[in-house]
Parts: sequence; structure tokens; C-alpha cells
Amino acid sequence: MVSKKIEQGWEKAEIQIKQENPVKALEILRAADADATESKTWRLAGEAKAMHARQSKNDKRMFKEAVGHYESALKSNPNDKKTRRSLNSLRSEMDGLGIRAGGMTLLIDDGAPTFLGIISIVVAIGLVLVGLKVIPDYLAEESEYDATIVITLYPEAAPKAVDSFKIHANEGRYDGIVFHRVIDNFMIQGGDVENGQFSSGWSNAGTGGYSSTFYGIGQESDMTTWALPDEFNTNYRHAPGILAMANSGPNTGGSQFYLVDKGSTPSHLDGTPGESGGHTVFGLAVSGQWFGDNMSGIDVIDEISKVATGDGDKPSPDVPTIQSIEIDGNTAIMHINLLDSSSDSSLSGSAMMTVPNLSMIASTSVFLAAAIATRQE
Repeated sequence: MVSKKIEQGWEKAEIQIKQENPVKALEILRAADADATESKTWRLAGEAKAMHARQSKNDKRMFKEAVGHYESALKSNPNDKKTRRSLNSLRSEMDGLGIRAGGMTLLIDDGAPTFLGIISIVVAIGLVLVGLKVIPDYLAEESEYDATIVITLYPEAAPKAVDSFKIHANEGRYDGIVFHRVIDNFMIQGGDVENGQFSSGWSNAGTGGYSSTFYGIGQESDMTTWALPDEFNTNYRHAPGILAMANSGPNTGGSQFYLVDKGSTPSHLDGTPGESGGHTVFGLAVSGQWFGDNMSGIDVIDEISKVATGDGDKPSPDVPTIQSIEIDGNTAIMHINLLDSSSDSSLSGSAMMTVPNLSMIASTSVFLAAAIATRQE
């Protein structure tokens, strides 16, 4: 049970961090939890220390201390996803600044392997030689993404919408696109291939998008004006897990889509064949993963719908962002990471920790690169 003194200290420290007073925040945390017994104390200390490092012209020592604070928080609570994402974002930021988070000094000192380093090299080579198959199999079991949604597409109900979605996915236009509108107990909406790129800023996300094929709507010479005709089928109606086409009126569907949340049955969005109004239903989320845990596609949508949001139902600070969509026949596998909008990092979650397709050459290259970096520092 956390004491009231510590909880009050956390609240005061968070206020100071928001006001960009990291030194004051650290003082408050030391006074509130002098023995640093709580995971949250370490996490807030990591946030404050990282902020202080940035204010001190990207001080290397302070950045490394911030990493240490986050790691201490994870030792206390390994399942703290917020701390893990913050740590990953910080490490990515440090990489961009050319600052090592630490760890190689035990193996290499002044450009030469230490005694522990020599032993580690021998062990590493042995593991690569005898475990060349085992290691990739083990890594294959790790989740590379924060979330994955497997979707069955309905070409029999909406052939044009499915075809356009597949082409956008196969050509990578959805990669890096955010879910810009998140409403718990209703739906999550994304897919603006014009204005929804996380890395380019997405303040206008939700205002653009177009079909991948010309269906007679718009100017044939200008792809950005192309739109989808509505495709309504009374056998395919809105329900939890449904994938449907967003639009701004009859026959205006483009690239934007939404997934219906758990417990929501927005029948008012259903369209009637031969009539205007409604949204095209063209798929269903059938399964997925959330931070490595297998669950139904509807449950993954429900988890995403719970992220914090601000004005206009825009998610913040964690922004669900499509990393890729794989198409296998009429199955779409959508990979999503929660990216921190308060950081310059464009990576999040376990995607930063996984080294896929490990081989002997790759292992050797990683070790040599680290050795060179240590020598140059």
C-alpha cells in the first residue's frame, strides 16, 4: 500500500515536470520516497533527469542516469508498459544524439576487450554456432509490435473497398499512419494517407485520403481526388470488430477506415442498397495480440480505444500508429505501435528491442560496431 506522503509527492513532482522544473521535481521525489521503494518514483525520476539532461545541453551523464532510473523502475515492476515505452523512446533519442546508454564498458575498455569481454566473446561464438536455429526460433516468439490485428476482408460485400484497401497496404501507404480519432466504446479511426503520417506531424489527420484506384469519381488525372462508391450489403452490418470505410457523405470514401469497438453496435452507420447515406462494411477483426498476449481482434481494438485522448478525440501522448499491413489473400494483418507524441522518437514498444532474422554475420557485425563505437567515444 503506497503511503499518502509518497502519492502527494508524485503529484507535486508531476506538476513540476509539466512546468519544466526537473531539479525541483527530483528534490520532491527524494523527500517523499527517500528509500526509492516504489516503481513510479523511479519512473518520474527518470522523466525529470532526462528533462534536466536536455536543459543542460544534452548532458551525457544525466541521460545515462535517466536510463538507470527507468531500469530501476522496471526491476521493481517489469510489467510497467509506460516505463518501458519511455525508456525505449529515451534510448532512441540518445542514439540520435550519438550517446550510448551504457553496457559495453564491462566488455571493452579503451578499445580493448576486458577479461570479461574475452570470456563473453568465446561464449557468444559458441552460442551462435550451436544455437543458430534455436535463437531465431526464440526471437520469433517475441512480439515485434505493441498490437496486431488480424482482419478478414469481405470482397463479396464490398469488392472496390477491399481492392483499394489492399493496394494501399501493399504499396506501403498505410505505413506510419496514425489512428487520429479514438473514441472508447465506439470506434478507432485512421488511414489518412495524405495527412496522417506520424513522423511528419499529423495535426490535419482526418482531412485527406483517396482511393487507390479510379472508380469514376473525381478527376482521373489527379489521384488525390479519387473516391470510392458506396457498397452496401444487408448481410454485412456494423457490429464490434467491423472494419468500415470512413466518408464525408455519399460516395466519398477514400483511404480512411475505422474499426468498431467492443460493445458498440452503431446501426445508424449502416447503409441501404440503392439509398444514400451510411458507411461501407468491408471486413472483420478476428484475432490479434496486445503486447504479446493473444486475444480476439475485438479485444485488441478495445485496448487501443482506451488510450488517453485530447481535443477532437486525438490520442495523446500515446498515438496508435500503423507500422505495416500485410495482405495474404483476403486476410489483412495490421501491425501497430503506440508512439510517444511528446518525444522525437518514431519507434516504440518492443519494436526497438527485437533483432529479427539473427545470423552469425549479424551477431558479429553488432559486436564489432559496438566495439568501434566504444573506441570512438
